[in-house]
Amino acid sequence: MSEELVFLSLGSNLGRRKQNLLAAVEALKCCLDDIRCSSIYETRPMYYLEQPQFLNMAVSGLCNLEPVQLLRRILGIEFRLGRDRNDYIPNGPRVIDIDILLFGRRIVKRENLRIPHPRIRERQFVLIPMLELQPDLVDPETGTPLSESLRGLEDQGVYIFKA
Repeated sequence: MSEELVFLSLGSNLGRRKQNLLAAVEALKCCLDDIRCSSIYETRPMYYLEQPQFLNMAVSGLCNLEPVQLLRRILGIEFRLGRDRNDYIPNGPRVIDIDILLFGRRIVKRENLRIPHPRIRERQFVLIPMLELQPDLVDPETGTPLSESLRGLEDQGVYIFKA
């Protein structure tokens, strides 16, 4: 299989948030080549509001795995970094969260994996760092530039993190 450009979203709002993100980036070197990282952003929580603020970033890299194989590796990385999916509140606090946003121009619709990520167009904390890495990204399902989705969103409290 040839390498495809993959975009991931990383988030953390428990423990040493910045260190959690950096450890995840380091661990992703097992499955991504030529990794590029966005700035780190501090963001208000969405959906489940009674929790600490998140640090978020986007990562891109070349991957020669199938999407399901990449997902398995990501779940292993999350586990090794302390995420317990058995003690999980949907959209709640977590040590680390890694989502596959885009996988080349592929569209994947499986029970446990949707690519592009189904909520990519409604989240500034995803779009801002991802478009920082590549401003001309297009939604493979609709053909719409993701920058248009970002322009249509109201402020969600996403700011460059100043450590």
